[in-house]
Amino acid sequence: MNDSSWGAPPQAGYWGPSDQGPAQGADPAGPAYDAHYAQQTRPMPIVPDVPEHGHDQDDDQGTARLSGPLFRDEPFHDQPARDEPYRGQNPSAQPYAVVPQNPEPMPDAPHPAQPQPSPQKKSAGRDLGAAIGVGVGLGVVIVASLFVVKAVFVGVIAVAVVVGLWELTKRLEERKGIKAPLVPLAIGGAAMVVAGYARGAEGAWVAMALTALAVLVWRMTEPPEGYLKDVTAGLFAAFYVPFLATFVAMMLMADDGAWRVLVFLILTVVSDTGAYAVGWRFGRTKLAPRISPGKTREGLLGAVAFAMVAGALCVQFLIDDGTWWQGLLLGLAVAVSATLGDLGESMIKRDLGIKDMGTLLPGHGGIMDRLDSLLPTAPVVWLLFVIFVGSG
Repeated sequence: MNDSSWGAPPQAGYWGPSDQGPAQGADPAGPAYDAHYAQQTRPMPIVPDVPEHGHDQDDDQGTARLSGPLFRDEPFHDQPARDEPYRGQNPSAQPYAVVPQNPEPMPDAPHPAQPQPSPQKKSAGRDLGAAIGVGVGLGVVIVASLFVVKAVFVGVIAVAVVVGLWELTKRLEERKGIKAPLVPLAIGGAAMVVAGYARGAEGAWVAMALTALAVLVWRMTEPPEGYLKDVTAGLFAAFYVPFLATFVAMMLMADDGAWRVLVFLILTVVSDTGAYAVGWRFGRTKLAPRISPGKTREGLLGAVAFAMVAGALCVQFLIDDGTWWQGLLLGLAVAVSATLGDLGESMIKRDLGIKDMGTLLPGHGGIMDRLDSLLPTAPVVWLLFVIFVGSG
């Protein structure tokens, strides 16, 4: 027997004999782990094994057999290969679990200085260059047709109505599976605009009724499944786009109709511009975050202020028998109706899960994205002009 291995005091990283010494004939247990790892490990207490026959005492050889693993999820065969040489010294000894001692954390290495992100500037969310270019182009076409031949401007309204109906019905079918009949809507919508210009409110109501009837009959040519939702969407589209647009044509019937329509367009555009400019610069409080998160109360105040100033100037100098205070009221009404119209279409687009109704106008979206403020504002302006200066 090697006295140096049993008589010497236990060294770091090795298990020594028990206090009473080994029993006669027992082989010495090998070291629990390699001396190479002595600096990173700590001694483990000897855990007596439970004999297979259920006894609580040491086995018949008088030695306390070591049992492993220390933890349930460490089976014997998962021990590192460095434990293998010590099994030959004592075949009955099992490899011991090695618990590495937590090393002291090393100081963090210096990291190179990370560039701080520059504060982001507010973005308009659209291509302003394209938006301005398209807006100017549309303005030229509208003004030219408005003051050259009124009938040409009526044709422009009819074309805008048909394109808007196509965009709306297309999105309804794509996103909701609703098939509103486009053919009777397009024909009836164009007829509605012409009837409003030729016959006034009476002609507009008659054309609206006939269009609704045509939608109901046209849908009967297809299977009955979804009939109710399809014709309901068709009636909504007929009222929302062509019927409201008819009031623009009705404004055109007056002797100064071209100037009335121009004031209507100017005030709506100024209202939108004021809301955008003030809201982008000073907007803090959301107006309707669930419908349109980008709109703010400050923007609404900007729309009201801009539209009232523009209304006072326009009505005073462009409308026959108009006064500045009428323009103030008109501007206030336009700002409110334009904002509600914008929120209304935002509600539709949010329900459909889309950002724009179309892509026809770069920087603007579709035709419906430009008509959203104009459509509900048209009947309001028409009515106030009739009240303030009459229908002639």
